[in-house]
Amino acid sequence: MARMTAALDAENPFATPSTLPYGLPDYRRIREEHYRPAILAGMAEHRAQVDAIASDPEPATVENTLVALERAGRLLHRSLTAFFNQSSSDSTPGLEAVEQEIAPLLAAHMDAIYLDARLFARVEALHEAHADLEPDTAWLLHRTRTAFVRSGVGLDEPSQDRLRALNAEITSLETTFGRDLLAAQNAAAVLVTDEDQLDGFPDDARAAAAQAATDRGHEGAWLVELALPTQQNALSMARDRTLRQRVFRASARRGIGGEHDTRTTLLALARLRAERAQLLGFEHHAAFVASDATAKSADAVAEILERLAPAAVENARVEARDLAEALERDVPGAELEPWDWAYYAERVRAERRSLDDSLLRPYLELERVMADGVFRAANELYGLTFAERADLVGYHPDVRVFEVFDADGTGLGLFLADYWTRESKRGGAWMNNLVDQSTLLDERPVVVNNLNIPKPPAGEPTLLAWDEVITMFHEFGHALHGLFSDVRYPSQSGTEVPRDFVEYPSQVNEMWAWDPSILAAFAVHHETGNPMPAEWVATMLEARQDGEGFATTEYLSAALLDQAWYRLSPQDVPTDPEHVEPFEAAALEAAGVAFAPVPPRYRSTYFNHVFGGGYSAGYYSYIWSEVLDADTVTWFEENGGLRRENGDAFRAKLLSRGGSVDPMAAFRDLRGRDPEIGPLLARRGLTAAAA
Repeated sequence: MARMTAALDAENPFATPSTLPYGLPDYRRIREEHYRPAILAGMAEHRAQVDAIASDPEPATVENTLVALERAGRLLHRSLTAFFNQSSSDSTPGLEAVEQEIAPLLAAHMDAIYLDARLFARVEALHEAHADLEPDTAWLLHRTRTAFVRSGVGLDEPSQDRLRALNAEITSLETTFGRDLLAAQNAAAVLVTDEDQLDGFPDDARAAAAQAATDRGHEGAWLVELALPTQQNALSMARDRTLRQRVFRASARRGIGGEHDTRTTLLALARLRAERAQLLGFEHHAAFVASDATAKSADAVAEILERLAPAAVENARVEARDLAEALERDVPGAELEPWDWAYYAERVRAERRSLDDSLLRPYLELERVMADGVFRAANELYGLTFAERADLVGYHPDVRVFEVFDADGTGLGLFLADYWTRESKRGGAWMNNLVDQSTLLDERPVVVNNLNIPKPPAGEPTLLAWDEVITMFHEFGHALHGLFSDVRYPSQSGTEVPRDFVEYPSQVNEMWAWDPSILAAFAVHHETGNPMPAEWVATMLEARQDGEGFATTEYLSAALLDQAWYRLSPQDVPTDPEHVEPFEAAALEAAGVAFAPVPPRYRSTYFNHVFGGGYSAGYYSYIWSEVLDADTVTWFEENGGLRRENGDAFRAKLLSRGGSVDPMAAFRDLRGRDPEIGPLLARRGLTAAAA
């Protein structure tokens, strides 16, 4: 081990563990050129350590096999976590080149481990011994054995060779998709040279657009940057219908044609994943994914999506009629288009509720939302306190570092907040771990939240849309899952749970944005200090189901599209990029969600979750997790809501367990029963779906 580490230049910041608080990577020292040698040395070290475990002449034990595997590969782990966090949040051409190079090498590295028959024999020996193991160790053994089987350790040699080739190509193509999508998204930003077209934009949004244009060399103009989903915030603000159309089409056409076309890549990914699934004994990739999730089967996924779709679309059609009437008053004879929806939804809400998002924004200043909303809820529920550490730096100047203290004053971990958008950051919002909590390794958590909020000019406040407030609470729910982890093994830390369970705690955390005491604390005018008017708050609460037809339909359309791609056999995946759009249209029609004014939340060409990220055949996870979330919100409400006792119970029985137990067993421990779908149906106005 010492010899392998010595192969890395001792001056490389990854050569030894970080000595900063909580093991925060030393970003003052880390440079782009440090990543590649650290990752390559880390793979070599890890492979040598695993080889020593596999060739150990002693009989397999928990200590010399499972624990040894958990301890192995620390150089690789610390270099990769820092690298992938930076490449997604602050990419450069150099980092992109490194990622393209290492992607197939990492795939081959993992194959070398999970296709090692010697190592699997040791795991199998432990499994067959039925030893009296601690529950977390028993679950680790079960999950480790499952990983070997799902990785193809039981295949014959020619099949394993093909599997290795597939894994390498898939990993490379995922990187290609993400790189091309980021470039396509940046290229698709809409340049506005006539300020009159920005009629309806609040001052802070105009200022952010002007700053974005200046940053890209368009002084005196305005740049409408795109978020990852189909719908864009600008669509709810712009009175100019031509601008709305431009923004929508720029969004919906990302990845189609031109130098950043993603269609060939996504088709190849669908085909290769289908072949891999069949090689591993599954009908299709959707079946492969679901079998290792809480859903257990692709049929179970299809059942819940198909159950919800008809009522969602019917609700969307009802909403569309109201919007079409409002459009008719402005543009007689016009047909409601996708670029009209968000704007007229705001108009109708303003007319019906005397409230719209532009009125709310001055009361939703980012600093206040974070400190008196997100952090305050965590304090009241769990006793957490937060102290900004100006002496610690992140991977980009916009990143802020907070030390998180438990109720007894002990340090719990670090939280890094990276909220503003930039050209080098991929779209969307997400949470990463930089350090995984583990008592085995004596490590405490370091977690990151990324959002993509337009950055205002220096000195100006960052005012949020309500959806952005919800996103802050959502991503911090993931952060809490990581911060509260209290497990022995690093592979079970925090969010290391099935994909269709991981969104559950984060969705629960959204509820506190609506809590009256929390909302009153953060919804304060950024200039006057006056609280948001009580009648507005009441209106917001009354309006929570407004637009649920649209929201549920656009989500289900994307989830069903994901399933459609990944239920194909290799032979059925189109080969011509021009067939991508017809396939989408046919899939949405067959699923009963083809409603032109409500396009999918993501179209295939920019569906990064399922082609560039880890949600392939798993985008259903959000609605699946929401069944658990809505049921848990009911539990909180039944037990008095924002009370420390409730937070402590949720933390102890669920958040702290990470992946150390069967996740559904953790849910049952909290709720006392299996989840029920009723609360979800009521929340989304889909009670008709229960029939």
